[in-house]
Order: sequence, then structure tokens, then C-alpha cells
Amino acid sequence: MKTSQKFAAELIGTFVLVLGGCGTAIFAGSSVGFLGVALAFGLTIVAMAYGIGNISGAHLNPAVSVSIFCAGRMSAKDLGVYIAAQIIGGVLAAALLAFIVAQHGGTRGVFAANGYGELFRDAAGYVNLSATGAFVTELVLTFVFLIVILGVTDSRSIKGFAGLAIGLTLALIHLISIPLTNTSVNPARSISQAIFAEDPLALNQLWIFIVAPVLGAAIAAFVYNLIAGKSR
Repeated sequence: MKTSQKFAAELIGTFVLVLGGCGTAIFAGSSVGFLGVALAFGLTIVAMAYGIGNISGAHLNPAVSVSIFCAGRMSAKDLGVYIAAQIIGGVLAAALLAFIVAQHGGTRGVFAANGYGELFRDAAGYVNLSATGAFVTELVLTFVFLIVILGVTDSRSIKGFAGLAIGLTLALIHLISIPLTNTSVNPARSISQAIFAEDPLALNQLWIFIVAPVLGAAIAAFVYNLIAGKSR
């Protein structure tokens, strides 16, 4: 595929991921609860994996692209293109969500941003987590997410089920960590929501949701290649 095609696919896919997942949290979260939001993220990944996976692999997440790169499965050029497309797609989706909120006279507040502790002081069901706890949570869960992705996309794996496995894993991760950090494991998703959140803590805490997922993803690439008997 041409670079421009991959760029477009990643932009559209990440747009849909943020629109579907964060949109559900913002507009229907009080109705569907944590389970509904987790399923929204997971189902969106499944849809995009089968919809655009043949074009770009449907990374939809800078951490995924970093891990794929560290595992030796993509070039540095493509890595830059993918990350740019993912961030742009996420920001466009967040801008649309902010526009919709304004149309019904609502306030953005936390705006489904990622964070910890004080950011969720008024939200029911959230745990008062420390910065260290948030960092470790995001690092470990991103590691788990990427171990699954690297495994199901390995050339030796059974074909045709990767999208389903990845989507279900993302839903599981959300069930674990929505009450802790609102679940990132995806810097593009975190950046896009933090930009439009009205609470300044969202931007102040954003660094954790960039650094921890990327670090967890890089570690996953090293560990997977080690246990799978592959070298970069």
C-alpha cells in the first residue's frame, strides 16, 4: 500500500475509535456504565480491524505502532506517518465531540480524558489513584495489550481472528482500568481528549498517558521477540 493510503486509513480508524469509545463515555456513560464503555472501545477496534486492517494493519494507537517498530515489523518512516495520522484522527474526533456537546448546551468538564486521583474527585466509581499507580497501571496494561497484538499478528498464528482477539483484549483492559485512569493505553486517544477537556488537570497529567503506554509497548516488543524466538 502507498504511504498516503496508510495515512488515510490510520487517520480514519483512529477518528472512529475516539468517536465511538469516547463518544459513548461522554454521551451514554451514565446509561451504559463502565461495561458499556469498555465494549464500545473493544467493538470499535474489531470493526476497524476488519474494515481497514488490510490497508494499514489498523494500529490506531501510537503505542501499537511503536511496539510494531521495536519488534522489527515496520520502518521508521512508516512509524512517523502512522503516529501523525493517529494523533490527527483522534484530535478531529475530539473536536467533533466538543462541537456536539456545545450544540446541546453542555459543558465538557473532564471530557472522557485520562487521569488519576483528583481529576475524578466528583465521579462515582473511580478510585483515588496516585501518579505512580496510574503510571504502573498504564505501563502493565499496554504491555499486556501489545503481547496479544504481537502474538495474534505473528505470521505463525491462526489467520482471521486477530481483530476479534485484539478488540476483546481492549475491552478487558478497559474493565480493569476505567475506574483507575479512565483507560488510555493509547497516547492519541489521551492527547485528543486532554486538549478539549475543561479541567486543566487533564493536560497536567497527560505525560503519564504518553510515556507509560509507549514504554510498555517497547518492553512488550522486546519480551515477545525473546519468548517467540525472534530477533529484531
